[in-house]
Amino acid sequence: MKDSTKERTILAIDLKSFYASVECIDRGLDPFSTPLVVCDLTRGQGTIILAVSPYLKTLGIPSRLRLYDLSKVEGMIYATPRMERYIQKSVEVLSIYLNYVSEEDMHVYSVDEAFLDVTSYLKAAKTDKIGYARRIIKEIRKKTGLTVTAGIGPNLFVAKAAMDVEAKHNKDFLASWEIKDLPQKLWPLSPLSKMWGIGSRMEKRLNDLGFYTVGDIAVSSPDFLKNRFGVIGEEIYLHANGIDDALIQKPYVPASASLAVGQTLFKDYTGEEAKLILNESLDELMLRLHKENKLASGISLWIGYSVYGGFAKGMRFNQPTAKRAEFKEAIEVLFSRYYDSRFTIRNVSLAAYGLIENDYEQLSLFTSPEKKDDEQALDEALKEVRKLYGLKSLCRASALLNYSTVLRRDNQIGGHRK
Repeated sequence: MKDSTKERTILAIDLKSFYASVECIDRGLDPFSTPLVVCDLTRGQGTIILAVSPYLKTLGIPSRLRLYDLSKVEGMIYATPRMERYIQKSVEVLSIYLNYVSEEDMHVYSVDEAFLDVTSYLKAAKTDKIGYARRIIKEIRKKTGLTVTAGIGPNLFVAKAAMDVEAKHNKDFLASWEIKDLPQKLWPLSPLSKMWGIGSRMEKRLNDLGFYTVGDIAVSSPDFLKNRFGVIGEEIYLHANGIDDALIQKPYVPASASLAVGQTLFKDYTGEEAKLILNESLDELMLRLHKENKLASGISLWIGYSVYGGFAKGMRFNQPTAKRAEFKEAIEVLFSRYYDSRFTIRNVSLAAYGLIENDYEQLSLFTSPEKKDDEQALDEALKEVRKLYGLKSLCRASALLNYSTVLRRDNQIGGHRK
């Protein structure tokens, strides 16, 4: 376990206008001089544009808007989203990161953004943090053609702020911040929603209290903010002052024999939306348990928030089981007990641990044999159909909801064509 009190060197990297840049590169075009947008024209004028090229951004066109709001530019290219291609390109970049840090020192935040803890590598590389960052940036450019925006800081928040606030405006798209730089570089920031971790609703609430710049927060009372907003108020105060003890880490997976499923979502999900994803993930986990003929002694749940952080908690069953109802009840208890509804969700993972062969059953005094037989018959029927014909062969009605991923994960990625 790394010491969170030791100052670290964190590199935050974002692949600039990622989807649009990939489309330009694959066409042999320069993203900085090509008017290209990524959207699915078959969805009509109301479809959301997923990305615009860096060239269009220089014309003041935002990266997210609907097609009917798009200003017409001569020679405009419309590229249909190809999510499988973007993931393939993202994997290429991740493999480059692993030339510079170990897997445990890399946190993948999204398909186009990651954090690298390079603290332990600078001495051996005989360079400083800026030199190391430039090596990584140069190799990404050489091998993939992609341009990156990068921020360097003593912790995750400062690195991210350096990237978001300054790097995108620098000629080399690189910025390095220390804590002493914050009064000059971060505190003047306004509106507040430009700071990582503050959404539009929180911004309005802060504005109502007289907070309009990050500096207003930094010189306020942490007790006042905590009383008003709870833990998140204290966290905003700490971030405004460059204090962040979070470490790059992987989701918790129990050391004992286990089966795990999970996914990184392609947008921020509310708690209610994430419950559906957990339900779908549980179907996938139950199918894997059935295929391997296992019972589980417990279930663990990992939730990764959109900013960063989250929780990893587990619950043991009274006896080893492969009954979906028992898994579902445990997951609901863990989620309701530990999820902080002020945060949106980007990662979900489930792990069944303490696996044993499914060759016996210990009877329970608290459930009637008839009810258990009915539940088991239904479970077995569902599992057999899915085992033969796949997970989407028999779906819940909730799979038709627009934030469900069970159908799209088979034929699409992130709600778009592969």
